[in-house]
Amino acid sequence: MHGITIVGGGIAGLALAATLDSGRFHVTVHEQRNTLPTVETSLAMWPEAQQALATVGILPEIQAAGSAFEAMALRDVSGKAWFRAEVAGVIGVSRADLLRLLDAAVPETVARVFGAVTSLPGPGLVVGADGVHSVVRRERWGPRSLERLSPYLALRGIIDEPVPVDEGGEYWGRGELFGIAPASRQRTYWYASYRSDLGPGGVDVAAALDLTRRRFSGKAPGIGRVLAGAAPEATLAQRIWTVPALRRYTRDGTVLVGDAAHGMTPNLGRGACEALVDSVVLAGLLNSRPLPEALRAYNKRRVVRSQALRVASSAMTRLVLAESAQPLRDRILSVAGRLDRST
Repeated sequence: MHGITIVGGGIAGLALAATLDSGRFHVTVHEQRNTLPTVETSLAMWPEAQQALATVGILPEIQAAGSAFEAMALRDVSGKAWFRAEVAGVIGVSRADLLRLLDAAVPETVARVFGAVTSLPGPGLVVGADGVHSVVRRERWGPRSLERLSPYLALRGIIDEPVPVDEGGEYWGRGELFGIAPASRQRTYWYASYRSDLGPGGVDVAAALDLTRRRFSGKAPGIGRVLAGAAPEATLAQRIWTVPALRRYTRDGTVLVGDAAHGMTPNLGRGACEALVDSVVLAGLLNSRPLPEALRAYNKRRVVRSQALRVASSAMTRLVLAESAQPLRDRILSVAGRLDRST
């Protein structure tokens, strides 16, 4: 049996461990923590990610635990809707539920090691599934691959109140974003982003939440209602980090998946989806082909697509959080909304 060591027991690492052939590989997963996230957030599962979850064998449970998206209204920060974008076929699911179900799908034959990884384990193939701050990427790809700090702060949380029909969607302001979406029939997922000097590490959540309330004060009533119900213990506040462009995800007996390979801004909602697809594609290739051929095929299938999404997500961030260009952006969106309603 060949040895595979997965560094990182998050979405990408667990999905890979769950789909590798246990008769072909001896798999070990290294994870820093052995508990689920203490703060709930929601993730959008696009159709490609749902296909990956079906391969893992947990799609029915995800569908039962999540909530279906139908449309997303795009608004200015006063609450006026420019238009509604169709997002049929997308499922919103709690990150904690997704991790719990992925963890349960991992075979008992997979060895678990808990604790921080500071250098690459071995021998055998090493998989970097350790996120945007990847030790594996740093060790194998060098200083040019180090994560990059963006100027933006992101807050996310869930409140125990349903989303009013006329208040859901994304609110775009001058250098600021606020989103409201259903987490379930009785709960609401919310997120906000704007330029901030807080952090970069150990952001004080209460201070960030207070800053967000002040920033969005006097804007759309729906935003005010959500922030009134938000509590620090149910909120996640982090600076946004990204990974620079990589031409290959394999090097010297290592391979990268998920955010370790293509950590991107969250504005397209594709980070978790692409992590799932990476892992299922890599597992399928390793299960069916010799190792060198499998790694070459993985690069061919995943690098161009995931890097294109990384670039597109950055472009979307610049559009959503535009400052000097915000008036022009809003006029264009207003015209686009009127044209959409007239057709």
